[in-house]
Order: sequence, then C-alpha cells, then structure tokens
Amino acid sequence: MEEVNKLAVLEGLLFVVGDDGLSINQMMDLLEIEHDEAIELINNLKKEYENKNRGIRLHFLGNTFKLTTKSEHSKYYQKLLVNEENNRLSNSALETLAIVAYNEPITRIEVDEIRGVATGQLIRKLVAKGLLKECGRSELAGRPILYKTTSEFLDYFGLKTIEDLPKINQPVEEEKESVDLYNSKYQEEIIDEIK
Repeated sequence: MEEVNKLAVLEGLLFVVGDDGLSINQMMDLLEIEHDEAIELINNLKKEYENKNRGIRLHFLGNTFKLTTKSEHSKYYQKLLVNEENNRLSNSALETLAIVAYNEPITRIEVDEIRGVATGQLIRKLVAKGLLKECGRSELAGRPILYKTTSEFLDYFGLKTIEDLPKINQPVEEEKESVDLYNSKYQEEIIDEIK
C-alpha cells in the first residue's frame, strides 16, 4: 500500500476545519503521529506557505493552527467583496441569514446546529458584506460571539424592521396532541381486531 503524504493530509485537514483550526493534540490523534513529528510537519508546511508564490499562510491563533490569507493581499480580498457580481447571495448564505434573522442574537455554533453544516466562513463573508454583525458574547462555555442582522440586511431585503420578516407558521401543540390521540386509538382498534 502506498504511504500517505502526511503533509498533504495535514493541509487538507486544516482546510476542512477552517476557522476552528487544529491543536497539536488533534493533529497527533488524527494523523496517528508523535508530538515531534507533528511539530516537524507544521514547520515544513509553514515554510512552504512562506514562499511569495503562495496566497495563504499557517497561523497559530487561540492554541490552534489555522490557514489564513496573507495580510499583504488584503486590498484584493476587499475588491472581491465589493464586486457587484460577487454580491449575489447563494442559497447557503440566504439560509444562514434566515437562521440568524429569526433567532438573533445567535452564535455560530447554534447556526451550525440548525443548518447541519459548518458556517464559519459563510458568517465571516456575511459580516464582511455588512449583512451580519457581532453583537456581544454568549454566556455559554467559551463565551462564543453572538451575531445579529444589520440595517444593511434590512435595506437589502426591503424591510423597515426585523419584525417585518414573514411569520413562520409554528405547529400548534394541540394539533400534535390530537394526532397522537388518534394514532393511539387507531392502534388500539387494530389490536382489538387481531384478538
């Protein structure tokens, strides 16, 4: 069997985890390597990204290693964000905005749980576009950042206030109870017929 290129695997793992980053212990666990080998892989990957031909770098933030863009290229990233063609919102962005709008203030982790996928990069993009903003910290463990919609969000969707959002029909609890009663009564009749 061909030996796995652990450096390439590490790069892929760092890309997949995005904003969450990877700690040394996670790298050791995922790659099934010792501490010294993990450090060597990190240093090798960091050297590759220091090359002026690369657009990303390996950064140590908050006890984790993350892939980040190079600050010297920031003017190009800003141009991308203000480009009219790139200002169209994807379905993923619309879903994320709806979740935040109907549940604000909300943490990224809570948005992830509702959507079922990681939304860190998407939320950063929506913040950069001015549609979402940080509005404090949650009391949950780790005190994650809370997000809410902005006045630009309201303008974009032609709303005066967040209360102008269409109402979501919530299932009435009584209807659920009546369905449960019907099902249980129906099941009793079937059991009686079988006897």
